Amino acid sequence: MRFRFGLFEFDAGARELRRDGRLVRLQSQPAQLLAFLLEHAAEVVSRDDLRNTIWGTETFVDFERGLNFCIAQIRSALDDDAASPRFIRTIPKRGYQFIAPVQRVEDSMATPEMPAPPSRRTVPKLAWVSGLLLLLALSALGGYWAHSLAMAKRQPIVAVVRFDNETADATMTRFADGLTDNVVEELTRLSRGRYVVIGNARILRLSRDQRDLNAIGASLHAAYIVLGQVQNDGAQTRVLAHLIRLPEQSHLWVARIESAISNPLDAESAAAQRVGDQFSWRIISDSSGTRLPALPNR
Repeated sequence: MRFRFGLFEFDAGARELRRDGRLVRLQSQPAQLLAFLLEHAAEVVSRDDLRNTIWGTETFVDFERGLNFCIAQIRSALDDDAASPRFIRTIPKRGYQFIAPVQRVEDSMATPEMPAPPSRRTVPKLAWVSGLLLLLALSALGGYWAHSLAMAKRQPIVAVVRFDNETADATMTRFADGLTDNVVEELTRLSRGRYVVIGNARILRLSRDQRDLNAIGASLHAAYIVLGQVQNDGAQTRVLAHLIRLPEQSHLWVARIESAISNPLDAESAAAQRVGDQFSWRIISDSSGTRLPALPNR
């Protein structure tokens, strides 16, 4: 079964997403989730249904973060916006709904009629034509891979390191982790295919005393790193987020957010949006060679 919607086509068997015939990179779990949403297009799919489909009932993972990451990756691949969705709508406290018109395309199972064997006179001509077609196919394939490699080189990689809880409150670790995942989602949403975000690699979750920015850059081929701290300032909670260019480890920007946290989920989302708004355009500008304004004196 294949699904067509807008400029996209999704092969459910191969878990491949294409836009105008070009392959769009999508990891295994986000692709599996997209297949489930397409199979139930126009229906409201609950988060529990998605959990059972993707992870099963006997797999113990941080489901909320995993699902949020998958949805963010799908929206990035489809160039969709959660605030004004064209494909995936969030139904608060219920789940998600694929809202775009979907056309199902079934592969034909009919067996084609076998042609008569060619005569001896036509064999050399067929061999010549086959060789020409093979040469053209190899040339097209080489052009495709060259284009893909060029696109990959033009897209810098941004690694988001786990935010550090620098308060004396151990419960704030969950807030710091949630903030990290929200920053990954925001940067992915704002990237519009102009940079790649990595936030789930094991090396990004190491504690601060084990962290090596050069090792992160080398292992993930990252051109930029985002890291931050959650701190206490009296009744206020301060979030500091740093945008760092590699390999020289120079600061491009520091975002500072201070607020009283009454609702952690709202605070995580608001802080992540501010970090995304301040960092995304700077990543795009800096990677294209545009000079950024100097850091303000504090």
